[in-house]
Amino acid sequence: MMGSAEEKRIEDELSYPIWLAERVRSAADEAGSLKAECGEVAKQVDRLSQMLRTLVRFTTSVQSLYERPIRRLISEVSKNLERALTLVRKCKRQSILRRVVRITSATEFRKVLNLLDASIGDMKWLMGVLDTENNGTSSGIFLSLPPIASNDPIISWVWSYIATVQMGELTDRIEAANSLASLAQDNDRNKKITVEEGGVPPLLKLLKESSSTEAQIAAANALFVLANEHERVRSIVDEMGVPIVVQVLGDSPMKVQIPVAKLVARMAEHDPVAQEDFARENVIRPLVTLLSFETFVEDSRTQMGKQSIHSIVQINKEMEKNSSIGSNSRNYSYRPYTNSYSNLHMEGSSRGGNHRKERENEKPEVKIQLKINGAEALWMLAKGSVSNSRRITETKGLLCLAKLVEKEQGELQYNCLMTVMEITAAAESNSDLRRAAFKTNSLAAKAVIDQLLRVIKELDSPTLQIPAIKSIGSLARTFPARETRVIGPLVTQLASKDQEVAMEAAIALQKFASPENFLCMDHSKSIIGFNGVPPLMRLLRSEMTQLHGVILLCYLAIHSGDNEALEQARVLTALEGADRTVVAQHPDLKELVSKAIYHLNLYHTGVHPQRQSYAP
Repeated sequence: MMGSAEEKRIEDELSYPIWLAERVRSAADEAGSLKAECGEVAKQVDRLSQMLRTLVRFTTSVQSLYERPIRRLISEVSKNLERALTLVRKCKRQSILRRVVRITSATEFRKVLNLLDASIGDMKWLMGVLDTENNGTSSGIFLSLPPIASNDPIISWVWSYIATVQMGELTDRIEAANSLASLAQDNDRNKKITVEEGGVPPLLKLLKESSSTEAQIAAANALFVLANEHERVRSIVDEMGVPIVVQVLGDSPMKVQIPVAKLVARMAEHDPVAQEDFARENVIRPLVTLLSFETFVEDSRTQMGKQSIHSIVQINKEMEKNSSIGSNSRNYSYRPYTNSYSNLHMEGSSRGGNHRKERENEKPEVKIQLKINGAEALWMLAKGSVSNSRRITETKGLLCLAKLVEKEQGELQYNCLMTVMEITAAAESNSDLRRAAFKTNSLAAKAVIDQLLRVIKELDSPTLQIPAIKSIGSLARTFPARETRVIGPLVTQLASKDQEVAMEAAIALQKFASPENFLCMDHSKSIIGFNGVPPLMRLLRSEMTQLHGVILLCYLAIHSGDNEALEQARVLTALEGADRTVVAQHPDLKELVSKAIYHLNLYHTGVHPQRQSYAP
């Protein structure tokens, strides 16, 4: 790792202990007492001096030098040499208390000799790790325990692995990266040490080794292990890791793209800066490309069969024109009618084309795992980000996600639903995105909504139903009054045996019936029309669902207080009970509950006239 601007060049760092060694040798030659002890010190110092000079020659001959352990050990060696110089200089002095001095000095000599022995051990270890004898060209990872790391062996292993990743032969670099990942996997302290000791830059360099799939996979896996916390992700970002990761994602075989897509997901999850940097580097388009691989093949073939040659040529000309105008830095563009990528085709490098046949011939489990990781990456990029959600909708992302929700199962289907949930949540908070991506005449939006409703109605899986329900709720303000098909499935789920599903259905319906929704009165009538009141009343019996059941009942009472279904279900009695129980725990609901009671009293005369004193 290159030193910071404040650090001296490594050659300058080494010049100081060499100078100290020479001073110790001169002082030992001039000693007037304890000459034997001074001679022992001089011998040890000569050995150190020789090692230091060898190290200087090595550092000037190596292009990519791992400096971290060198600086740490040289600092310790310099301290020990300073102590040796101070001690040897004392031997030039004469004193009437010479005997006392001799006793004291003998003890000091033993301490200094022990320290110099430790420094020699440290230097031997360092020269072994750096492989100074073979100029860094021998094979294998050098693992031993230097004296400086006797109380903390982990740091010596980390140094050895990082040095090998940075300076070793390719096969050793791969092995060291895997070992570093295994070590970091044990605990967060090991991860922290790896990052602090400069492990990120050599791993990023290894990730760029396009000649070796195995090397890229090892580097991506190691970086993934490190990237489970904000500060460590930021370290990768600060080392310009995002552009490297994006380039490798778009320019590698599937087996490499799998761990790289997973790395994108983890980095985006833990650091909002990484999330935005990835978007700026245009990572979303290749991710959508990976998801669309073989997703639209049958549709594309059917479409080709239906269209004339002339129309296909015209469409291709139009797409080429659009892509030439709107091409981005990584040159990913749309192309219809290709068997490998269908609507999306990756360009921008010769290697991308070379991998095309490899992708088509890959095992199904490899293809599906890549899509799983790609969908997870899109999910984490969209999470809490309006801008990234917009970028996804500006590609064929929504249509692709809808198709995968329809065709796939398990983790891929779940990741796609979670991505849709994040995009719809962003659309809920941003009216421009909502209007652009979820227009009533949008085929992509219709496809997404159709699949969300299918999941809610047909799949008996709370894990999948919950994000689908949340997504429909987030889009509540996009549906016209006539679009009652989205209300019915939500009302049905109010009676779900799974309390969380029922609760989320109530929350979603709140967004339809809320006064913030311009069509709240129409939607409230639809909820009641789908017989939503009885299951809603049952939600009041559970502590988990009670709060949201009360809120939705209040909205229905305010907007459709004259509906007989509310009177038949004795909603007024229920809300009066809630006024005493729920409001006590949630005082902010007092006004809403009181207003709902007032409206019910207003339409159902003769019932509890004392409540009619409230005016909204």
